[in-house]
Amino acid sequence: MTGESRTWERALVTGASAGIGASMCRALAAEGTDLVIVARDRVRLSELADELAAAHAVKVTVLAADLGDGLGLEEVAARIGEAGEPVDLVVNNAGFAVAGDYADLTADDVQSQIDVNVAALARLTLAAVRAMVPRGSGSILNVSSVAGLAPGPGTAVYSATKAFVSSLGQSLAAELHGTGVTITTLHPGFTRTEFQERSGYAASHVPAMLWQSADDVAAAALQATKDGRSSVVSGLPNRVAAALLGFVPRGVQTRAIRTVSRLIG
Repeated sequence: MTGESRTWERALVTGASAGIGASMCRALAAEGTDLVIVARDRVRLSELADELAAAHAVKVTVLAADLGDGLGLEEVAARIGEAGEPVDLVVNNAGFAVAGDYADLTADDVQSQIDVNVAALARLTLAAVRAMVPRGSGSILNVSSVAGLAPGPGTAVYSATKAFVSSLGQSLAAELHGTGVTITTLHPGFTRTEFQERSGYAASHVPAMLWQSADDVAAAALQATKDGRSSVVSGLPNRVAAALLGFVPRGVQTRAIRTVSRLIG
């Protein structure tokens, strides 16, 4: 790979060991972009790094860190702010859910989702903004979800954390206008990854037409980021649903989703 089509010199991707994050890394490496890949699992990161370096002759740095831990989070934030080998694309993809009724969750179930999905993403976005704005260039891609656009019974905390990501992105897109730095918020729907199994969310009832591959989601997200778009909903069914939600009062959404949840539960 010679890198003629390369948009970014170096990208840092969190949640890079699997799913959408790994697909983004593969797509970026294929364009000649060097990578800093972040996740908790050092073994899986190292395997991915070896794969990408061999296939595309890019430099891949492994940064094993738990974003729910303060020390790990600050290590990643420091790498984003490093001036010697600057990162010009930050992908905040790390996130997880714990499925179940809110009353059945533990305090740790609630706090850990907030720590990773909200606090860590906000901290790394801040690090990226502070590093990129003085340079007058850079891109931030934050992964939200269509779950953040509507009530989410059974995944209440996850949906709320993703609503935060969407709101933060809207605000920062306005703040960063004219700085040369862009922020794009991705809203994927059901994606064939390890997410459902790890979260304990039963998705067998979801029609096949609503599912996307991680590669397709990653491609849509990266193209929207290249285009400087502030938001992207991946997949036609998701775009239609997101558009309809804009016209439906929140109370009606809640009642409808509650009814559907009971029918499929």
